[in-house]
Amino acid sequence: MAVPYDRVPVRTLHPINAIFLAATIPLFLGALLSDIAYYRTYEIQWNNFASWLLAGGLVVGALAVLAALFALFGRTPRRGSTTLYFVLVLAAWIVGLVSAFHHARDAWATMPAGLWLTLVATALACAAKWIAFSGLRMGGTP
Repeated sequence: MAVPYDRVPVRTLHPINAIFLAATIPLFLGALLSDIAYYRTYEIQWNNFASWLLAGGLVVGALAVLAALFALFGRTPRRGSTTLYFVLVLAAWIVGLVSAFHHARDAWATMPAGLWLTLVATALACAAKWIAFSGLRMGGTP
Protein backbone atom coordinates (compact mmCIF):
# COMPACT_ATOMS: atom_id res chain seq x y z
CA MET A 1 0.00 0.00 0.00
CA ALA A 2 1.42 3.36 -1.03
CA VAL A 3 1.77 6.05 1.60
CA PRO A 4 0.78 9.56 0.52
CA TYR A 5 3.66 11.98 0.12
CA ASP A 6 2.54 14.24 2.96
CA ARG A 7 2.14 11.38 5.48
CA VAL A 8 5.70 10.04 5.46
CA PRO A 9 7.61 10.74 8.68
CA VAL A 10 10.71 12.68 7.75
CA ARG A 11 13.69 13.06 10.07
CA THR A 12 15.52 16.25 9.25
CA LEU A 13 18.82 17.68 10.35
CA HIS A 14 18.62 21.31 11.36
CA PRO A 15 20.30 23.51 8.71
CA ILE A 16 22.58 25.19 11.26
CA ASN A 17 23.68 21.78 12.49
CA ALA A 18 24.35 20.66 8.92
CA ILE A 19 26.39 23.80 8.15
CA PHE A 20 28.61 23.45 11.21
CA LEU A 21 29.13 19.74 10.61
CA ALA A 22 29.89 20.26 6.93
CA ALA A 23 32.36 23.06 7.72
CA THR A 24 34.50 20.91 10.01
CA ILE A 25 35.37 18.37 7.33
CA PRO A 26 37.22 20.67 4.87
CA LEU A 27 39.14 22.26 7.74
CA PHE A 28 40.25 18.93 9.20
CA LEU A 29 40.92 17.58 5.72
CA GLY A 30 43.02 20.64 4.89
CA ALA A 31 44.98 20.09 8.11
CA LEU A 32 45.50 16.45 7.12
CA LEU A 33 46.74 17.42 3.65
CA SER A 34 49.05 20.03 5.21
CA ASP A 35 50.43 17.40 7.56
CA ILE A 36 51.04 15.07 4.62
CA ALA A 37 52.82 17.87 2.76
CA TYR A 38 54.95 18.61 5.84
CA TYR A 39 55.75 14.91 6.22
CA ARG A 40 57.00 14.76 2.63
CA THR A 41 58.84 18.10 2.41
CA TYR A 42 59.65 19.19 6.00
CA GLU A 43 58.80 22.77 5.09
CA ILE A 44 57.76 24.25 8.44
CA GLN A 45 55.09 26.46 6.88
CA TRP A 46 52.97 23.35 6.19
CA ASN A 47 52.93 22.66 9.92
CA ASN A 48 51.77 26.23 10.51
CA PHE A 49 48.98 25.77 7.96
CA ALA A 50 47.90 22.57 9.71
CA SER A 51 47.85 24.34 13.07
CA TRP A 52 45.64 27.14 11.79
CA LEU A 53 43.30 24.76 9.97
CA LEU A 54 42.96 22.67 13.12
CA ALA A 55 42.15 25.79 15.13
CA GLY A 56 39.43 26.73 12.64
CA GLY A 57 38.10 23.18 12.67
CA LEU A 58 37.95 23.25 16.45
CA VAL A 59 36.00 26.52 16.52
CA VAL A 60 33.43 25.28 14.01
CA GLY A 61 33.55 21.81 15.57
CA ALA A 62 32.63 23.22 18.98
CA LEU A 63 29.56 24.78 17.39
CA ALA A 64 28.77 21.42 15.75
CA VAL A 65 29.07 19.70 19.14
CA LEU A 66 26.66 22.22 20.65
CA ALA A 67 24.22 21.77 17.77
CA ALA A 68 24.46 17.98 18.13
CA LEU A 69 23.80 18.33 21.86
CA PHE A 70 20.69 20.38 21.13
CA ALA A 71 19.61 17.75 18.60
CA LEU A 72 20.14 15.04 21.20
CA PHE A 73 18.05 16.73 23.89
CA GLY A 74 15.68 18.64 21.60
CA ARG A 75 11.93 18.35 21.15
CA THR A 76 12.16 15.36 18.84
CA PRO A 77 12.50 11.94 20.45
CA ARG A 78 16.01 10.56 20.81
CA ARG A 79 17.16 7.84 18.47
CA GLY A 80 20.25 5.69 18.42
CA SER A 81 21.64 7.45 15.37
CA THR A 82 21.39 10.85 17.07
CA THR A 83 23.32 9.55 20.06
CA LEU A 84 25.95 7.96 17.82
CA TYR A 85 26.18 11.19 15.83
CA PHE A 86 26.76 13.22 19.00
CA VAL A 87 29.42 10.78 20.25
CA LEU A 88 31.26 10.87 16.91
CA VAL A 89 31.21 14.67 16.71
CA LEU A 90 32.43 14.95 20.29
CA ALA A 91 35.17 12.37 19.69
CA ALA A 92 36.29 14.19 16.53
CA TRP A 93 36.49 17.45 18.47
CA ILE A 94 38.46 15.89 21.34
CA VAL A 95 40.94 14.17 19.01
CA GLY A 96 41.24 17.42 17.05
CA LEU A 97 42.00 19.27 20.28
CA VAL A 98 44.71 16.76 21.18
CA SER A 99 46.10 17.13 17.67
CA ALA A 100 46.11 20.93 18.01
CA PHE A 101 48.00 20.62 21.30
CA HIS A 102 50.45 18.30 19.60
CA HIS A 103 50.89 20.76 16.71
CA ALA A 104 51.71 23.51 19.23
CA ARG A 105 55.03 21.82 19.86
CA ASP A 106 58.15 22.35 17.82
CA ALA A 107 57.57 21.56 14.15
CA TRP A 108 60.12 18.75 14.11
CA ALA A 109 58.42 17.08 17.09
CA THR A 110 54.97 16.90 15.54
CA MET A 111 55.64 14.02 13.17
CA PRO A 112 54.37 11.34 12.84
CA ALA A 113 51.92 11.54 15.78
CA GLY A 114 50.42 14.82 14.56
CA LEU A 115 49.66 13.26 11.20
CA TRP A 116 47.93 10.26 12.79
CA LEU A 117 45.90 12.39 15.20
CA THR A 118 44.71 14.61 12.37
CA LEU A 119 43.86 11.53 10.30
CA VAL A 120 41.74 10.12 13.15
CA ALA A 121 39.97 13.46 13.71
CA THR A 122 39.18 13.73 10.00
CA ALA A 123 37.90 10.15 9.85
CA LEU A 124 35.68 10.70 12.90
CA ALA A 125 34.26 13.92 11.40
CA CYS A 126 33.52 12.11 8.13
CA ALA A 127 31.86 9.25 10.03
CA ALA A 128 29.73 11.75 11.97
CA LYS A 129 28.62 13.38 8.74
CA TRP A 130 27.81 9.98 7.25
CA ILE A 131 25.65 9.07 10.26
CA ALA A 132 23.96 12.47 10.33
CA PHE A 133 23.01 12.49 6.67
CA SER A 134 22.38 8.76 6.15
CA GLY A 135 18.87 8.63 7.62
CA LEU A 136 17.48 11.69 5.91
CA ARG A 137 14.68 11.33 3.39
CA MET A 138 13.04 13.79 1.08
CA GLY A 139 9.62 12.11 1.28
CA GLY A 140 7.81 9.44 -0.65
CA THR A 141 7.48 5.86 0.46
CA PRO A 142 9.36 4.86 3.60
